[in-house]
Amino acid sequence: MFDRNRRPRRLAALAALTLVAGCGLLSPGSPNDDPIVVGTTSAPSTLDPAASWDGSWELFRNIYQTLLSYPYGSTTPQPDAARTCGFTDAANRTYRCVLRAGTTFSDGHSLDAAAVKYSLDRIRRINVSGGPAGLLANLRSITTEGDREVVFHLARPDATFPFVLATPAMSLVDPDHYPAHSLREDGRVTGSGPYRLTSYDEGEKAELRANGKYRGLAERKNDAVTIEYFRDSAGMVGALQRGDIDATYRGIAASDVVALQADQVKDGLEIVENPGIEISYLVFNPEDPWAGKKAVRRAVAQVVDRAAIAHKVYKDTVRPLYSMVPAGLVGHTTDFFDDFGEPSTSKARKILAEAGITRRVPLTLWYTIDRYGSETAPEFSELKQQLEDSGLFTVALRGRPWKTFEAGYRRGEYPVFGRGWFPDFPDADNFVAPFVGKDNALGTPYPAKEITDVLLPRSRGRSDRGTVAEDFAEAQRILADDARLLPLWQGKQYVATDEDLAGAERALDPSTIMLMWELHRQTSW
Repeated sequence: MFDRNRRPRRLAALAALTLVAGCGLLSPGSPNDDPIVVGTTSAPSTLDPAASWDGSWELFRNIYQTLLSYPYGSTTPQPDAARTCGFTDAANRTYRCVLRAGTTFSDGHSLDAAAVKYSLDRIRRINVSGGPAGLLANLRSITTEGDREVVFHLARPDATFPFVLATPAMSLVDPDHYPAHSLREDGRVTGSGPYRLTSYDEGEKAELRANGKYRGLAERKNDAVTIEYFRDSAGMVGALQRGDIDATYRGIAASDVVALQADQVKDGLEIVENPGIEISYLVFNPEDPWAGKKAVRRAVAQVVDRAAIAHKVYKDTVRPLYSMVPAGLVGHTTDFFDDFGEPSTSKARKILAEAGITRRVPLTLWYTIDRYGSETAPEFSELKQQLEDSGLFTVALRGRPWKTFEAGYRRGEYPVFGRGWFPDFPDADNFVAPFVGKDNALGTPYPAKEITDVLLPRSRGRSDRGTVAEDFAEAQRILADDARLLPLWQGKQYVATDEDLAGAERALDPSTIMLMWELHRQTSW
Protein backbone atom coordinates (compact mmCIF):
# COMPACT_ATOMS: atom_id res chain seq x y z
CA MET A 1 0.00 0.00 0.00
CA PHE A 2 1.10 3.56 -0.66
CA ASP A 3 1.68 5.87 2.28
CA ARG A 4 -0.94 8.56 1.84
CA ASN A 5 -0.12 10.62 4.90
CA ARG A 6 0.41 13.39 2.42
CA ARG A 7 1.88 16.26 4.37
CA PRO A 8 4.68 14.40 6.25
CA ARG A 9 5.52 12.51 3.07
CA ARG A 10 5.84 15.73 1.07
CA LEU A 11 8.07 17.37 3.68
CA ALA A 12 10.37 14.36 3.73
CA ALA A 13 10.58 14.35 -0.05
CA LEU A 14 11.41 18.05 -0.13
CA ALA A 15 14.10 17.65 2.49
CA ALA A 16 15.74 14.85 0.55
CA LEU A 17 15.66 16.87 -2.65
CA THR A 18 17.16 19.86 -0.89
CA LEU A 19 20.07 17.79 0.39
CA VAL A 20 20.78 16.48 -3.09
CA ALA A 21 20.13 19.52 -5.21
CA GLY A 22 20.00 22.60 -3.01
CA CYS A 23 17.25 24.80 -4.36
CA GLY A 24 16.89 22.88 -7.62
CA LEU A 25 13.58 21.24 -6.78
CA LEU A 26 11.32 19.54 -9.29
CA SER A 27 9.24 21.86 -11.45
CA PRO A 28 5.43 21.85 -11.25
CA GLY A 29 3.95 18.86 -12.98
CA SER A 30 7.02 16.66 -12.85
CA PRO A 31 5.75 13.06 -12.87
CA ASN A 32 6.48 10.74 -9.98
CA ASP A 33 5.48 7.23 -8.98
CA ASP A 34 3.32 8.30 -6.03
CA PRO A 35 -0.29 8.23 -7.28
CA ILE A 36 -2.60 11.20 -6.92
CA VAL A 37 -5.64 9.98 -4.98
CA VAL A 38 -9.05 11.34 -5.99
CA GLY A 39 -12.27 10.70 -4.07
CA THR A 40 -15.75 10.61 -5.59
CA THR A 41 -19.18 9.22 -4.74
CA SER A 42 -19.81 8.33 -8.40
CA ALA A 43 -18.79 4.67 -8.65
CA PRO A 44 -19.01 2.96 -12.06
CA SER A 45 -21.89 0.58 -12.70
CA THR A 46 -19.88 -1.31 -15.35
CA LEU A 47 -16.46 -1.40 -17.00
CA ASP A 48 -17.89 -2.12 -20.47
CA PRO A 49 -18.79 0.97 -22.54
CA ALA A 50 -21.56 -0.95 -24.34
CA ALA A 51 -23.52 -1.05 -21.07
CA SER A 52 -22.99 2.46 -19.74
CA TRP A 53 -25.09 5.59 -19.97
CA ASP A 54 -24.30 6.84 -16.49
CA GLY A 55 -21.56 7.95 -14.10
CA SER A 56 -19.26 5.19 -15.35
CA TRP A 57 -18.20 7.74 -17.95
CA GLU A 58 -16.03 9.42 -15.29
CA LEU A 59 -13.71 6.44 -15.34
CA PHE A 60 -14.09 5.71 -19.06
CA ARG A 61 -12.83 9.14 -20.13
CA ASN A 62 -9.50 8.35 -18.51
CA ILE A 63 -8.93 4.73 -19.54
CA TYR A 64 -10.61 4.51 -22.93
CA GLN A 65 -10.29 6.73 -25.99
CA THR A 66 -12.86 8.15 -28.37
CA LEU A 67 -12.50 9.34 -31.94
CA LEU A 68 -13.05 12.90 -30.77
CA SER A 69 -12.80 14.64 -27.41
CA TYR A 70 -12.42 18.14 -25.99
CA PRO A 71 -9.12 19.99 -25.67
CA TYR A 72 -8.91 22.38 -22.74
CA GLY A 73 -11.09 25.46 -23.21
CA SER A 74 -13.08 24.09 -26.15
CA THR A 75 -16.76 23.09 -26.29
CA THR A 76 -16.34 21.77 -29.83
CA PRO A 77 -15.10 18.17 -30.22
CA GLN A 78 -11.68 17.77 -31.79
CA PRO A 79 -9.96 14.63 -33.17
CA ASP A 80 -8.40 12.38 -30.51
CA ALA A 81 -7.95 8.78 -31.65
CA ALA A 82 -8.67 10.26 -35.07
CA ARG A 83 -6.29 12.59 -36.89
CA THR A 84 -9.09 14.33 -38.81
CA CYS A 85 -12.89 14.12 -38.80
CA GLY A 86 -15.63 15.99 -40.65
CA PHE A 87 -18.80 15.86 -42.67
CA THR A 88 -18.18 15.18 -46.34
CA ASP A 89 -21.57 16.41 -47.59
CA ALA A 90 -23.55 19.62 -47.21
CA ALA A 91 -26.52 17.70 -45.77
CA ASN A 92 -24.61 16.52 -42.64
CA ARG A 93 -25.39 12.86 -43.31
CA THR A 94 -21.94 11.42 -44.08
CA TYR A 95 -19.19 11.76 -41.48
CA ARG A 96 -15.63 10.60 -42.11
CA CYS A 97 -12.71 10.10 -39.73
CA VAL A 98 -9.08 9.29 -40.54
CA LEU A 99 -7.26 7.62 -37.64
CA ARG A 100 -3.87 8.57 -36.29
CA ALA A 101 -1.15 6.38 -37.74
CA GLY A 102 0.32 3.75 -35.45
CA THR A 103 -2.28 4.00 -32.67
CA THR A 104 -2.63 0.85 -30.56
CA PHE A 105 -4.53 -0.44 -27.58
CA SER A 106 -2.67 -0.86 -24.30
CA ASP A 107 -1.95 -4.51 -25.17
CA GLY A 108 -0.24 -3.48 -28.41
CA HIS A 109 -3.02 -4.55 -30.75
CA SER A 110 -3.73 -2.10 -33.56
CA LEU A 111 -6.46 0.50 -33.13
CA ASP A 112 -7.54 0.49 -36.77
CA ALA A 113 -10.69 1.25 -38.73
CA ALA A 114 -12.00 -2.28 -38.20
CA ALA A 115 -11.69 -1.87 -34.42
CA VAL A 116 -13.63 1.41 -34.54
CA LYS A 117 -16.43 -0.15 -36.58
CA TYR A 118 -16.48 -3.17 -34.27
CA SER A 119 -16.70 -1.00 -31.14
CA LEU A 120 -19.71 1.03 -32.30
CA ASP A 121 -21.53 -1.79 -34.07
CA ARG A 122 -21.14 -3.80 -30.87
CA ILE A 123 -22.99 -1.14 -28.86
CA ARG A 124 -25.97 -1.34 -31.20
CA ARG A 125 -25.85 -5.13 -31.45
CA ILE A 126 -25.84 -5.77 -27.70
CA ASN A 127 -28.38 -2.96 -27.12
CA VAL A 128 -28.33 -3.05 -23.33
CA SER A 129 -31.55 -1.80 -21.73
CA GLY A 130 -30.86 1.70 -20.44
CA GLY A 131 -27.50 1.65 -22.26
CA PRO A 132 -25.99 3.99 -24.84
CA ALA A 133 -27.36 2.40 -28.03
CA GLY A 134 -29.99 5.14 -28.20
CA LEU A 135 -27.27 7.69 -28.89
CA LEU A 136 -26.68 5.89 -32.21
CA ALA A 137 -30.33 5.76 -33.24
CA ASN A 138 -29.63 7.95 -36.28
CA LEU A 139 -26.64 5.87 -37.44
CA ARG A 140 -27.59 3.81 -40.48
CA SER A 141 -24.28 2.06 -41.10
CA ILE A 142 -20.48 2.24 -40.75
CA THR A 143 -18.05 1.45 -43.55
CA THR A 144 -14.27 1.37 -43.62
CA GLU A 145 -11.78 2.31 -46.30
CA GLY A 146 -8.44 0.65 -45.68
CA ASP A 147 -6.99 0.49 -42.19
CA ARG A 148 -7.41 4.12 -41.19
CA GLU A 149 -10.62 5.54 -42.67
CA VAL A 150 -14.06 5.16 -41.08
CA VAL A 151 -17.24 6.53 -42.65
CA PHE A 152 -20.51 6.96 -40.73
CA HIS A 153 -23.70 7.04 -42.78
CA LEU A 154 -26.59 8.77 -40.98
CA ALA A 155 -30.28 8.26 -41.67
CA ARG A 156 -31.00 11.97 -41.23
CA PRO A 157 -28.88 15.12 -41.15
CA ASP A 158 -27.35 15.58 -37.70
CA ALA A 159 -24.73 18.19 -36.92
CA THR A 160 -24.59 16.90 -33.32
CA PHE A 161 -23.12 13.55 -34.39
CA PRO A 162 -19.52 14.66 -33.61
CA PHE A 163 -20.69 15.36 -30.05
CA VAL A 164 -22.07 11.82 -29.84
CA LEU A 165 -18.74 10.37 -30.98
CA ALA A 166 -16.99 12.39 -28.26
CA THR A 167 -19.06 10.86 -25.43
CA PRO A 168 -17.35 8.15 -23.36
CA ALA A 169 -20.21 5.85 -24.47
CA MET A 170 -18.38 5.64 -27.80
CA SER A 171 -15.17 4.40 -26.19
CA LEU A 172 -13.09 2.23 -28.50
CA VAL A 173 -12.40 -1.36 -27.41
CA ASP A 174 -10.07 -4.11 -28.57
CA PRO A 175 -12.10 -6.68 -30.57
CA ASP A 176 -9.89 -9.46 -29.22
CA HIS A 177 -11.06 -8.85 -25.65
CA TYR A 178 -14.68 -7.67 -25.98
CA PRO A 179 -17.28 -10.21 -27.19
CA ALA A 180 -19.32 -9.12 -30.22
CA HIS A 181 -22.69 -10.18 -28.78
CA SER A 182 -22.28 -9.89 -25.02
CA LEU A 183 -20.64 -7.74 -22.37
CA ARG A 184 -17.13 -8.32 -21.10
CA GLU A 185 -17.42 -9.69 -17.57
CA ASP A 186 -13.88 -10.49 -16.41
CA GLY A 187 -13.47 -7.17 -14.57
CA ARG A 188 -10.64 -6.04 -16.83
CA VAL A 189 -10.20 -3.26 -19.39
CA THR A 190 -8.29 -3.05 -22.67
CA GLY A 191 -8.41 0.50 -23.99
CA SER A 192 -6.21 3.13 -25.57
CA GLY A 193 -6.74 6.05 -23.18
CA PRO A 194 -4.17 8.06 -21.23
CA TYR A 195 -4.19 5.46 -18.43
CA ARG A 196 -4.34 1.69 -18.01
CA LEU A 197 -6.65 0.28 -15.37
CA THR A 198 -4.25 -1.88 -13.39
CA SER A 199 -6.51 -2.77 -10.45
CA TYR A 200 -10.22 -2.47 -9.77
CA ASP A 201 -12.19 -3.20 -6.62
CA GLU A 202 -15.84 -2.61 -7.47
CA GLY A 203 -17.37 0.20 -5.46
CA GLU A 204 -14.10 0.76 -3.60
CA LYS A 205 -11.09 1.68 -5.71
CA ALA A 206 -9.68 1.98 -9.25
CA GLU A 207 -5.92 2.19 -9.80
CA LEU A 208 -4.73 3.89 -12.98
CA ARG A 209 -1.22 3.93 -14.37
CA ALA A 210 0.17 5.80 -17.37
CA ASN A 211 -0.47 4.12 -20.72
CA GLY A 212 2.84 4.48 -22.54
CA LYS A 213 1.18 3.54 -25.83
CA TYR A 214 -1.35 6.39 -25.70
CA ARG A 215 -1.45 8.80 -28.62
CA GLY A 216 -4.04 11.56 -28.46
CA LEU A 217 -5.01 15.01 -27.20
CA ALA A 218 -4.33 14.50 -23.50
CA GLU A 219 -1.04 15.81 -22.11
CA ARG A 220 -0.65 13.73 -18.99
CA LYS A 221 0.84 15.63 -16.03
CA ASN A 222 1.09 12.66 -13.69
CA ASP A 223 2.02 8.99 -13.93
CA ALA A 224 -0.58 7.43 -11.66
CA VAL A 225 -4.02 8.11 -10.18
CA THR A 226 -6.00 6.14 -7.65
CA ILE A 227 -9.76 6.79 -7.55
CA GLU A 228 -11.45 5.94 -4.25
CA TYR A 229 -15.23 5.54 -4.17
CA PHE A 230 -17.09 6.78 -1.11
CA ARG A 231 -20.63 6.11 0.07
CA ASP A 232 -21.29 9.70 1.06
CA SER A 233 -19.90 13.21 1.10
CA ALA A 234 -19.01 13.20 4.80
CA GLY A 235 -16.68 10.23 4.48
CA MET A 236 -15.05 11.65 1.38
CA VAL A 237 -14.49 15.14 2.80
CA GLY A 238 -13.19 13.67 6.05
CA ALA A 239 -10.61 11.69 4.07
CA LEU A 240 -9.50 14.89 2.33
CA GLN A 241 -9.16 16.78 5.59
CA ARG A 242 -7.11 13.95 7.12
CA GLY A 243 -4.80 13.87 4.11
CA ASP A 244 -5.86 10.36 3.08
CA ILE A 245 -6.80 11.61 -0.39
CA ASP A 246 -5.53 14.52 -2.49
CA ALA A 247 -8.77 15.70 -4.13
CA THR A 248 -12.53 15.23 -4.14
CA TYR A 249 -14.92 15.68 -6.97
CA ARG A 250 -18.42 14.39 -7.70
CA GLY A 251 -20.72 14.13 -4.71
CA ILE A 252 -19.64 16.91 -2.34
CA ALA A 253 -22.72 17.91 -0.34
CA ALA A 254 -23.68 21.58 -0.27
CA SER A 255 -23.05 21.87 3.49
CA ASP A 256 -19.60 20.36 3.00
CA VAL A 257 -18.81 22.80 0.18
CA VAL A 258 -19.71 25.72 2.46
CA ALA A 259 -17.65 24.31 5.34
CA LEU A 260 -14.66 23.64 3.08
CA GLN A 261 -14.82 27.16 1.65
CA ALA A 262 -14.86 28.62 5.16
CA ASP A 263 -11.94 26.55 6.44
CA GLN A 264 -9.84 25.99 3.34
CA VAL A 265 -6.94 28.24 4.35
CA LYS A 266 -6.80 26.80 7.86
CA ASP A 267 -6.99 23.22 6.57
CA GLY A 268 -4.46 23.71 3.78
CA LEU A 269 -7.06 23.04 1.09
CA GLU A 270 -8.29 24.76 -2.04
CA ILE A 271 -11.85 24.78 -3.44
CA VAL A 272 -12.22 25.41 -7.17
CA GLU A 273 -15.69 26.40 -8.37
CA ASN A 274 -16.51 25.62 -11.99
CA PRO A 275 -19.62 26.40 -14.02
CA GLY A 276 -21.81 23.34 -14.39
CA ILE A 277 -24.56 22.26 -16.76
CA GLU A 278 -26.06 19.52 -14.58
CA ILE A 279 -29.78 20.17 -14.08
CA SER A 280 -32.55 18.99 -11.76
CA TYR A 281 -36.20 18.88 -12.80
CA LEU A 282 -39.63 17.37 -12.13
CA VAL A 283 -41.45 15.09 -14.56
CA PHE A 284 -45.26 14.91 -14.67
CA ASN A 285 -46.91 11.70 -15.84
CA PRO A 286 -49.62 12.52 -18.42
CA GLU A 287 -51.46 9.28 -17.57
CA ASP A 288 -52.04 10.30 -13.97
CA PRO A 289 -55.53 11.74 -13.30
CA TRP A 290 -54.11 14.83 -11.58
CA ALA A 291 -50.58 15.30 -12.95
CA GLY A 292 -52.03 14.78 -16.43
CA LYS A 293 -54.02 18.00 -16.13
CA LYS A 294 -52.23 20.98 -17.66
CA ALA A 295 -53.75 23.37 -15.12
CA VAL A 296 -52.32 21.33 -12.23
CA ARG A 297 -48.86 21.33 -13.75
CA ARG A 298 -48.95 25.06 -14.42
CA ALA A 299 -50.22 25.72 -10.91
CA VAL A 300 -47.27 23.78 -9.48
CA ALA A 301 -44.94 25.81 -11.72
CA GLN A 302 -46.54 28.98 -10.37
CA VAL A 303 -46.02 28.00 -6.72
CA VAL A 304 -42.52 26.46 -6.75
CA ASP A 305 -39.87 28.79 -5.32
CA ARG A 306 -36.59 27.81 -6.97
CA ALA A 307 -34.59 30.51 -5.21
CA ALA A 308 -35.66 29.13 -1.82
CA ILE A 309 -34.56 25.63 -2.83
CA ALA A 310 -31.19 26.91 -4.05
CA HIS A 311 -30.58 28.94 -0.89
CA LYS A 312 -32.16 26.90 1.90
CA VAL A 313 -31.33 23.38 0.71
CA TYR A 314 -28.26 23.81 -1.47
CA LYS A 315 -26.65 26.80 0.30
CA ASP A 316 -26.36 28.63 -3.05
CA THR A 317 -24.15 25.91 -4.55
CA VAL A 318 -26.78 25.68 -7.31
CA ARG A 319 -28.67 28.39 -9.17
CA PRO A 320 -32.39 28.61 -10.00
CA LEU A 321 -33.19 27.33 -13.51
CA TYR A 322 -36.07 28.57 -15.66
CA SER A 323 -35.41 26.54 -18.79
CA MET A 324 -34.58 22.90 -19.54
CA VAL A 325 -31.55 24.23 -21.42
CA PRO A 326 -29.05 25.51 -18.83
CA ALA A 327 -27.40 28.90 -18.85
CA GLY A 328 -24.18 28.97 -20.84
CA LEU A 329 -25.52 27.01 -23.81
CA VAL A 330 -26.94 28.41 -27.03
CA GLY A 331 -30.71 28.11 -26.76
CA HIS A 332 -31.03 28.94 -23.05
CA THR A 333 -34.08 31.05 -22.22
CA THR A 334 -35.99 32.00 -19.09
CA ASP A 335 -39.46 30.98 -20.30
CA PHE A 336 -40.66 29.64 -16.97
CA PHE A 337 -39.83 32.94 -15.30
CA ASP A 338 -41.29 34.90 -18.21
CA ASP A 339 -44.53 32.88 -18.02
CA PHE A 340 -44.91 32.56 -14.25
CA GLY A 341 -42.72 35.23 -12.67
CA GLU A 342 -42.25 35.11 -8.91
CA PRO A 343 -44.04 32.36 -6.93
CA SER A 344 -47.67 33.35 -6.38
CA THR A 345 -50.42 31.43 -4.61
CA SER A 346 -53.14 33.75 -5.93
CA LYS A 347 -52.06 33.23 -9.54
CA ALA A 348 -51.89 29.47 -9.02
CA ARG A 349 -55.38 29.44 -7.47
CA LYS A 350 -56.69 31.31 -10.49
CA ILE A 351 -55.10 28.81 -12.88
CA LEU A 352 -56.84 25.95 -11.07
CA ALA A 353 -60.16 27.75 -10.73
CA GLU A 354 -60.29 28.49 -14.46
CA ALA A 355 -59.95 24.73 -15.02
CA GLY A 356 -62.79 24.04 -12.57
CA ILE A 357 -60.50 22.73 -9.81
CA THR A 358 -61.48 24.13 -6.42
CA ARG A 359 -60.33 21.38 -4.01
CA ARG A 360 -56.83 20.63 -2.81
CA VAL A 361 -55.00 18.63 -5.47
CA PRO A 362 -53.49 15.37 -4.17
CA LEU A 363 -50.02 14.65 -5.56
CA THR A 364 -47.35 12.09 -4.73
CA LEU A 365 -43.78 13.17 -5.46
CA TRP A 366 -41.22 10.41 -5.96
CA TYR A 367 -37.44 10.70 -5.78
CA THR A 368 -34.38 8.46 -5.64
CA ILE A 369 -32.61 8.24 -2.30
CA ASP A 370 -29.13 7.28 -3.51
CA ARG A 371 -28.20 8.92 -6.81
CA TYR A 372 -28.22 12.72 -6.75
CA GLY A 373 -26.74 13.48 -3.35
CA SER A 374 -27.75 13.85 0.26
CA GLU A 375 -29.74 17.04 -0.43
CA THR A 376 -32.38 15.24 -2.52
CA ALA A 377 -34.63 14.31 0.41
CA PRO A 378 -34.47 17.84 1.95
CA GLU A 379 -35.16 19.29 -1.51
CA PHE A 380 -38.37 17.27 -1.81
CA SER A 381 -39.36 18.14 1.73
CA GLU A 382 -38.99 21.80 0.74
CA LEU A 383 -41.11 21.24 -2.37
CA LYS A 384 -43.79 19.54 -0.28
CA GLN A 385 -43.84 22.44 2.18
CA GLN A 386 -44.05 25.05 -0.58
CA LEU A 387 -46.95 23.29 -2.31
CA GLU A 388 -48.89 22.57 0.89
CA ASP A 389 -48.32 26.06 2.31
CA SER A 390 -50.16 27.42 -0.74
CA GLY A 391 -53.30 25.64 0.46
CA LEU A 392 -53.77 24.25 -3.04
CA PHE A 393 -52.08 20.85 -2.79
CA THR A 394 -51.82 17.84 -0.50
CA VAL A 395 -48.45 16.19 -1.07
CA ALA A 396 -47.06 12.78 -0.17
CA LEU A 397 -43.36 11.97 -0.58
CA ARG A 398 -41.91 8.61 -1.57
CA GLY A 399 -38.25 7.67 -2.00
CA ARG A 400 -36.66 4.57 -3.54
CA PRO A 401 -33.14 3.35 -4.33
CA TRP A 402 -32.14 4.17 -7.90
CA LYS A 403 -32.56 0.72 -9.41
CA THR A 404 -36.14 0.30 -8.21
CA PHE A 405 -36.89 3.99 -8.73
CA GLU A 406 -35.80 3.82 -12.38
CA ALA A 407 -37.81 0.66 -13.01
CA GLY A 408 -40.85 2.34 -11.47
CA TYR A 409 -40.85 5.47 -13.60
CA ARG A 410 -40.26 3.42 -16.74
CA ARG A 411 -43.42 1.47 -15.86
CA GLY A 412 -45.31 4.72 -15.43
CA GLU A 413 -45.92 4.22 -11.70
CA TYR A 414 -45.23 7.78 -10.51
CA PRO A 415 -47.53 10.82 -10.88
CA VAL A 416 -44.61 13.23 -10.38
CA PHE A 417 -40.95 12.33 -10.01
CA GLY A 418 -37.61 14.06 -9.75
CA ARG A 419 -34.75 13.54 -12.13
CA GLY A 420 -31.29 14.94 -12.66
CA TRP A 421 -29.48 15.19 -15.97
CA PHE A 422 -25.75 15.08 -16.52
CA PRO A 423 -25.47 15.88 -20.23
CA ASP A 424 -24.11 13.51 -22.83
CA PHE A 425 -22.60 16.52 -24.58
CA PRO A 426 -22.66 20.33 -24.17
CA ASP A 427 -25.32 21.28 -26.71
CA ALA A 428 -28.94 22.40 -26.25
CA ASP A 429 -30.06 19.41 -28.31
CA ASN A 430 -29.09 17.11 -25.44
CA PHE A 431 -31.40 18.94 -23.02
CA VAL A 432 -34.44 18.67 -25.28
CA ALA A 433 -34.25 15.63 -27.59
CA PRO A 434 -33.84 12.95 -24.85
CA PHE A 435 -37.09 14.00 -23.15
CA VAL A 436 -39.56 14.20 -26.04
CA GLY A 437 -41.02 11.68 -28.48
CA LYS A 438 -42.48 8.23 -27.99
CA ASP A 439 -39.34 6.45 -26.78
CA ASN A 440 -37.62 9.03 -24.62
CA ALA A 441 -35.21 8.71 -21.71
CA LEU A 442 -37.97 9.22 -19.12
CA GLY A 443 -40.24 6.33 -20.08
CA THR A 444 -43.19 8.74 -20.33
CA PRO A 445 -44.15 9.35 -23.98
CA TYR A 446 -44.18 13.03 -24.89
CA PRO A 447 -45.49 13.53 -28.46
CA ALA A 448 -44.28 17.10 -29.02
CA LYS A 449 -44.48 16.92 -32.81
CA GLU A 450 -43.36 20.46 -33.55
CA ILE A 451 -40.18 19.79 -31.58
CA THR A 452 -39.51 16.26 -32.86
CA ASP A 453 -40.62 16.76 -36.47
CA VAL A 454 -39.61 20.36 -37.17
CA LEU A 455 -37.34 22.10 -34.66
CA LEU A 456 -34.87 19.30 -33.86
CA PRO A 457 -34.40 18.16 -37.50
CA ARG A 458 -33.95 21.75 -38.63
CA SER A 459 -31.39 22.54 -35.93
CA ARG A 460 -29.47 19.35 -36.67
CA GLY A 461 -29.00 20.45 -40.22
CA ARG A 462 -26.87 23.37 -39.05
CA SER A 463 -23.20 22.70 -38.41
CA ASP A 464 -22.73 26.15 -36.90
CA ARG A 465 -24.32 25.54 -33.50
CA GLY A 466 -24.36 29.25 -32.82
CA THR A 467 -27.22 29.59 -35.32
CA VAL A 468 -29.71 27.26 -33.59
CA ALA A 469 -30.80 29.62 -30.80
CA GLU A 470 -34.14 30.46 -32.44
CA ASP A 471 -35.13 26.81 -32.84
CA PHE A 472 -34.37 25.98 -29.24
CA ALA A 473 -36.04 29.14 -27.98
CA GLU A 474 -39.21 27.94 -29.70
CA ALA A 475 -38.76 24.46 -28.21
CA GLN A 476 -38.45 26.03 -24.77
CA ARG A 477 -41.64 28.01 -25.31
CA ILE A 478 -43.50 24.78 -26.05
CA LEU A 479 -42.04 23.00 -23.02
CA ALA A 480 -42.87 25.88 -20.69
CA ASP A 481 -46.44 26.07 -21.96
CA ASP A 482 -46.98 22.32 -21.40
CA ALA A 483 -45.12 22.33 -18.06
CA ARG A 484 -44.70 18.56 -18.25
CA LEU A 485 -41.04 19.06 -17.43
CA LEU A 486 -40.38 21.58 -14.65
CA PRO A 487 -36.75 22.77 -14.36
CA LEU A 488 -35.64 23.47 -10.78
CA TRP A 489 -31.92 24.24 -10.63
CA GLN A 490 -28.61 24.21 -12.46
CA GLY A 491 -25.58 22.90 -10.62
CA LYS A 492 -22.13 24.28 -10.08
CA GLN A 493 -19.15 21.93 -9.96
CA TYR A 494 -16.66 21.96 -7.11
CA VAL A 495 -13.26 20.34 -6.95
CA ALA A 496 -11.62 20.34 -3.51
CA THR A 497 -7.89 19.62 -3.34
CA ASP A 498 -4.86 19.80 -1.15
CA GLU A 499 -3.34 23.26 -1.60
CA ASP A 500 -0.23 21.75 -3.21
CA LEU A 501 -2.19 19.95 -5.93
CA ALA A 502 -2.47 21.92 -9.17
CA GLY A 503 -4.56 21.57 -12.31
CA ALA A 504 -8.03 21.44 -10.76
CA GLU A 505 -9.12 24.53 -12.71
CA ARG A 506 -8.43 22.64 -15.96
CA ALA A 507 -9.64 19.22 -14.89
CA LEU A 508 -13.29 19.31 -16.02
CA ASP A 509 -14.31 18.88 -19.63
CA PRO A 510 -17.41 20.65 -21.06
CA SER A 511 -19.61 17.77 -19.88
CA THR A 512 -18.09 18.19 -16.37
CA ILE A 513 -16.21 14.88 -16.48
CA MET A 514 -12.91 14.93 -14.60
CA LEU A 515 -9.74 14.66 -16.66
CA MET A 516 -7.37 13.02 -14.20
CA TRP A 517 -4.34 13.75 -16.35
CA GLU A 518 -4.54 17.49 -15.60
CA LEU A 519 -3.80 17.01 -11.88
CA HIS A 520 -0.25 17.30 -10.63
CA ARG A 521 1.65 18.14 -7.46
CA GLN A 522 3.47 21.43 -7.19
CA THR A 523 6.90 20.49 -5.92
CA SER A 524 8.67 23.79 -6.53
CA TRP A 525 8.22 26.68 -4.08
